[in-house]
Parts: sequence; C-alpha cells; structure tokens
Amino acid sequence: MSNHGALSLLAVAGVLSVSAANAMTLTSPDIKPGGKIADEQVFNGWDCTGKNVSPALAWSGAPKGTKSFAVSVYDPDAPTGSGFWHWWVANLPPDATGLPKGAGGGTGLPEGAVQPNNDFSLTGYGGPCPPKGKPHHYHITVYALDLDKLPVDAKASPAVFGFYANAHTLAKATLTGLYGR
Repeated sequence: MSNHGALSLLAVAGVLSVSAANAMTLTSPDIKPGGKIADEQVFNGWDCTGKNVSPALAWSGAPKGTKSFAVSVYDPDAPTGSGFWHWWVANLPPDATGLPKGAGGGTGLPEGAVQPNNDFSLTGYGGPCPPKGKPHHYHITVYALDLDKLPVDAKASPAVFGFYANAHTLAKATLTGLYGR
C-alpha cells in the first residue's frame, strides 16, 4: 500500500473515531442495555401489575444547534401491525440532560413539556405490558431537535409526535430494554 493510501485510511479512521466519540448517548440507572425491565417500570393495568414508573434517563452529546429534546418509548414487537407507543414527551429545553424517575407521571417535567396520550389511551408514561410469550423490545429514544417546540399539542396522536420528531431530528440515541411474561 502506498503512503498516500495508508494516510487516507488513517484520516478516515480518525474522522470515524471522532464522530463516534461525539455521538449522542442515552443511559438509565434503571434499565441496562438489553437488560430486563424491572417491575417498577411495568404498566399497572390491563392484566399487568407493575408500578408504572418511568425510568430515570440521562443523555449527552447533543449536537450544536439543538433547540429542544423529545423522548419516546416504543414497542415494535406489539401484535398491532404498527407497534405500540408507550410514551412521548416533547418540548424539553435544550439544556436538559435527562429526566428524573417518575417524570412520565408529570412530576419533574420541565415547564412547557407536553405529553400526549400513549397507546393505552392514557396521558404520559405507560410501561411494558406485552401479551404472555417471548420478551418484547422497548426502544427508549431521545431526539435532539432543530426547533424549540413541536408544532403539535397534547391532543395529537403518538404517531403524529413521531412524524414531527423524526422530521426535525439532528441526532438521537436509543436504549433498548426487554420485558416478557
């Protein structure tokens, strides 16, 4: 390999490692990546008996130009044909670096944050409650957005929140937990 080719490879590797080092991250003391979601986060209703407490979340690495954040919890394995939205919260301020445990119940949310109904038809967080069988994957995602507020109110469906959040995403990070019964 020529010196030019080797230098080109090193330059590309350097750019990729800097890009990876600056990537947005999402963590939770309550849910480990790929780990089982605790009963504390499980829905309390239907035929589930959890405590329905949203997990504490922390994020970092949002890109310059971030004007707000949104957070979602989504189950792509739900037998609905379109998955199941467990939570959306949007209009979180650009200096936010996380949410406290229980924020999905309204406690600890910053002023101006908005939560629509989830697919349980309840406002705020609705924890895992899959049918009996194999575990489902719960994708918790934080979105760094290029606008101050999503152009929707709490009456919008979770799918509409997803439409606008994805259309205005600068970066995002996802943490996936598992739950089955």
